[in-house]
Amino acid sequence: MMDELFTVGLAVVTLLFFRWSFRHLPEEKWQFVASIPRLKKAEGRWQGVNLTFYGLFNAAGYTLGAAIVILLTCAAGMPLALTLGLIGLVLAVCMPGSRLIARVVERKKHTFSVGGASFLGIMILPPLLLALRPVATAVWEVPLPLMVYMASFAIAYCWGEGIGRLACISFGCCYGKPLSALPPGLRKCFGRWHFIFEGKTRKISYADELDGVAVVPIQAMTAILYCVTALVSLYLYLKSHLTAAFLLALGVSQLWRFASEFLRADHRGRGKISAYQWMSLVAVGYGLVVASSGAAGAAPGVTVRITEGLSVFWDPLMLLCIQALWLAAFLYTGRSEVTGATIEFHVHRRLI
Repeated sequence: MMDELFTVGLAVVTLLFFRWSFRHLPEEKWQFVASIPRLKKAEGRWQGVNLTFYGLFNAAGYTLGAAIVILLTCAAGMPLALTLGLIGLVLAVCMPGSRLIARVVERKKHTFSVGGASFLGIMILPPLLLALRPVATAVWEVPLPLMVYMASFAIAYCWGEGIGRLACISFGCCYGKPLSALPPGLRKCFGRWHFIFEGKTRKISYADELDGVAVVPIQAMTAILYCVTALVSLYLYLKSHLTAAFLLALGVSQLWRFASEFLRADHRGRGKISAYQWMSLVAVGYGLVVASSGAAGAAPGVTVRITEGLSVFWDPLMLLCIQALWLAAFLYTGRSEVTGATIEFHVHRRLI
């Protein structure tokens, strides 16, 4: 019963959060969290650095993803220290890798690629787990079943990117095609459900001048599909169907990434089939090989207990680690390099 209550509770909270987000985040005021003055200019004005809701939601995605991995692996009896070390290694590769891949594929130095980061994570995780197996056996005396971690990371990725897509709505990136460019059938389908972005500092405006234009709500579609997939996969995992949970989360997320790009209008690199789409297909094939290999195994004897996973978060040190991860991710992804600010301060004389 605890498994059902936990899954339904997550679903309700996510639904309410998405309902608010889809309605308000396309508005202009939801792009910047704050502007921090850095250099003083003439006439008492300051040059500022913008902190964005893009970074806030991305940080939330990273943090929730990490929390899901910790919850699920500890629920399966895996050592917490091993899980934390593995999360640190994966993030150390994928966070800078997301910028490097965007630079190579899109020829842009100041952007991030979630698709590139996820591809890196999928590719490095199995060999990393195999390399850590002797360590886990020697230090913690656990067999380190690969599918426990592969399924946990796949579910966490779905959940994290589902929440992270709200960052794209706020910044106006990863946007869909204008409804006027769609075939009549699709145009009618999205006639009542679309996004109209406001603000000249959003990517949809400065890259394609599509602010004020009805576009396909591709970010919302991705967020809903990924979080629903994460919830179903999570429930399968809690019932010890680890391989099914892994394949569902990986297959839906990567195949949708391939299909959804045909509805996107932002630049995704050259070619009718983008590099990101090829990455998603390779990731699915790679995941099938890993799931069917003898090294992955079916994790026999692993029992998942949600209460054991939840108990980890009663430790204040764990909560501080989660907060530190959120802050690091926010500072890394939330400082806008493509927008600036001019700040002016004054005194309200009548209130002195």
